[in-house]
Amino acid sequence: MCFAIGIEHTKTDVNVGTLWRSAYNFNASMIFTIGKRYKKQSSDTQKTWRNIPLIHFKDWNDFKEHTPFGWIPIGVELTEQAVSLDKFTHPKRAVYVLGAEDNGLSKEAMSLENKIYIPTGKPQSINVATAGSIVMYDRFVKERLET
Repeated sequence: MCFAIGIEHTKTDVNVGTLWRSAYNFNASMIFTIGKRYKKQSSDTQKTWRNIPLIHFKDWNDFKEHTPFGWIPIGVELTEQAVSLDKFTHPKRAVYVLGAEDNGLSKEAMSLENKIYIPTGKPQSINVATAGSIVMYDRFVKERLET
């Protein structure tokens, strides 16, 4: 099973670094950014770049053009159109797209057919790297239960 996870228009390098480290720990194939707005990240204490690639897509069109064939894009956003993560069945090949810290997913990303949200005790958004880590953990646990 293969998956990638990334942040669209992220503002901070720390969130990229945290997501990268979690992606490595939860067996992601790669991470990515769409529309880079941050400077080079320096919080990677495990030298994760040696084990899992980070790809930068210039914009949404560049992302759509280069998304791996056969992988299903899934938006992660707190919206009524999304399926609760606890009820979601992860596809074998997935590309999870997280929204920016300040604006969430773009209109283009919101048009994705598949969207999930993380149920919480309060109807508020959580940190983007934390959200990505929760999605990957959920996938990791559900994959282990299947075997």
